[in-house]
Amino acid sequence: MLSINPNEISTPELHAYLLGAVAPRPICFASTVDKEGNVNLSPFSFFNVFSANPPIMVFSPARRVRGNTTKHTLENVLETEEVVINIVSYHMVQQMSLSSTEYPKGVNEFLKAGFTEVPSEVVKPPRVGESPVQFECKVREVIALGEEGGAGNLVIAEVVRLHINEDVLNVDGVIDPVKIDTVSRLGANWYSRAKNGLFEVPKPLRTLGVGVDALPEAIRKSRILTGNDLGMLGNVEQLPESAATKASFEEENHKKAHVLLEKGDVDAAWNILLNSEN
Repeated sequence: MLSINPNEISTPELHAYLLGAVAPRPICFASTVDKEGNVNLSPFSFFNVFSANPPIMVFSPARRVRGNTTKHTLENVLETEEVVINIVSYHMVQQMSLSSTEYPKGVNEFLKAGFTEVPSEVVKPPRVGESPVQFECKVREVIALGEEGGAGNLVIAEVVRLHINEDVLNVDGVIDPVKIDTVSRLGANWYSRAKNGLFEVPKPLRTLGVGVDALPEAIRKSRILTGNDLGMLGNVEQLPESAATKASFEEENHKKAHVLLEKGDVDAAWNILLNSEN
């Protein structure tokens, strides 16, 4: 049995042990706005529900280990005391991963990840239209757990309105775990899916992915390519040189690219979409 004093190993090492052992963890996909109304969207796996009466959810935007800076989500909830917690299902996981990229403050991750902003009814932050369940929340309290890199900040949020896509309900009006097909986080690149168990999602580039909004219209508005497909295509540092001129709505190429993207072969998918390979 390996016995470790947390104070005697580095924060990244400890972080890896914690995430590998405490798993799978549900994902809080938090949409917030700052005091000027700029929208931010980011996922967090330090998250769960803690009370039904009142309905309370807690998530923790930790201070970055690299540079000991705070995340835009934390800054926003401190300014406005509102957040929408959107549940992540498998069909949107690649876009969710892309949204975790460290874009500069003021960049709207809804646009970068290709999600739909839906106005909330009680709070200012928008909801993610593609999410099967969305919780509008008022922030009750934020508890800072430390001042060093890796320290969490407990955001205690009370649900004031929830929205459920009826497609995920069974005949009794209860959420069906197979229909909602939620995903959860493990260590490293590993996730778990309600339907099929473990799968991997490569971490977004440390350099910025171009985003779904930068994809050529023929790709972005494809009838074949899924949100997950677009998330993978948008997670490249720069578009292929011929993307603007060679991208087309050709259905067969989009079908072939979809198959390649399901296998994780982004480069080959781009080649197909730009007609450089058939």
